[in-house]
Amino acid sequence: MKIFSRYLLRCFLSTLIISLSFFVLIVQLVELFANLVQYLDLDVPLRAILHVQVLFLPQAVIYALPMALLFAVAFTLGSLYAHNELVAVFGGGLPLWKFTLPLIILGVALSAGLFFFTERVGIESLRRKNELSRELLHVTRTHSNTDITLRDPRGRYIYSAEYYNDRTKSLSRVTVVERDRQGKFQRRISATTGRWNGEHWIWEEGVLFSLQESESGEIIEAEPFETLSEPVFVQPPQSFRRITQDIDEMELRDAREWVITLRNAGQPFRKALTDYYSRYSYALTPLVVVLLSSSLGGKFRKNILLMSLLVSLVVTVVYYVSSMILGLMAGTGLISPLAGAWAGVGLFGLLGVLLFRFAKT
Repeated sequence: MKIFSRYLLRCFLSTLIISLSFFVLIVQLVELFANLVQYLDLDVPLRAILHVQVLFLPQAVIYALPMALLFAVAFTLGSLYAHNELVAVFGGGLPLWKFTLPLIILGVALSAGLFFFTERVGIESLRRKNELSRELLHVTRTHSNTDITLRDPRGRYIYSAEYYNDRTKSLSRVTVVERDRQGKFQRRISATTGRWNGEHWIWEEGVLFSLQESESGEIIEAEPFETLSEPVFVQPPQSFRRITQDIDEMELRDAREWVITLRNAGQPFRKALTDYYSRYSYALTPLVVVLLSSSLGGKFRKNILLMSLLVSLVVTVVYYVSSMILGLMAGTGLISPLAGAWAGVGLFGLLGVLLFRFAKT
């Protein structure tokens, strides 16, 4: 068994290195040609373009690894079967799952390695690449926002503003509704502007509408003010920012805090939460593709190179398209974010396990 394992790994690793280099090149070219026309129009120096591509290299490896694994496993097993080497293995009574066990163990190791590589190298490299690319293409991002409505984490205060200026940390044409713990209306503040003093908001030039008890029942009193400063309005300014942050550029801790911030502010958070869970589920992709390609081993005896490449591309496209559809469903609330991130991995992993029952032995 040890001889079989060493021989299989030797054949597989040489193929994996070549296929990974090929697919990394393809991903790099796709990224390059996506912005090539803009680079040329803006006369971006070749050195700067190469710098962008170098910074994108870790992410290209992350994208290319599943495709390379699919191809390498399929091609290795197909070649062994075409040369009747698998026939000898099966004739000796060794089942396919046991013969490919070293590849499955390697898939587990690559999944763990992909997770740590993404967190330690890929995230920072992608963030720097995107910053440099935006700078070269003269793309600016602003956190100022318009037509904002959100609530505080406890749901007692609802803020609405026509404009938030991120540079000055100020709000324009603000309405704040205060409710009690049962959700009953208490006060409404309509202010021309709001200023953040570092601890809480200060409202200026507005009217305070409050609910008062009278002999005839409850009435609404209106009281104009020039300045209203109360320490209860502590909603942080970053809550009003335009959502321009990308989970793919955040470390896991920052991504989790960002999701919590969106949820507490009453803003859409399902997509961000799905992307956060996907950081974990995507790390298992190497294991899933090794299971799939190993269970399909020995299906092809002719045109092995072409069929292995075709199977790799088809399975990869189906896998990523299904993951994208599940992510969209999770973002719209049709399924939970957890299901949107993990369903694709679970289904394809289960498919790989089931295919071993029908594999040639």
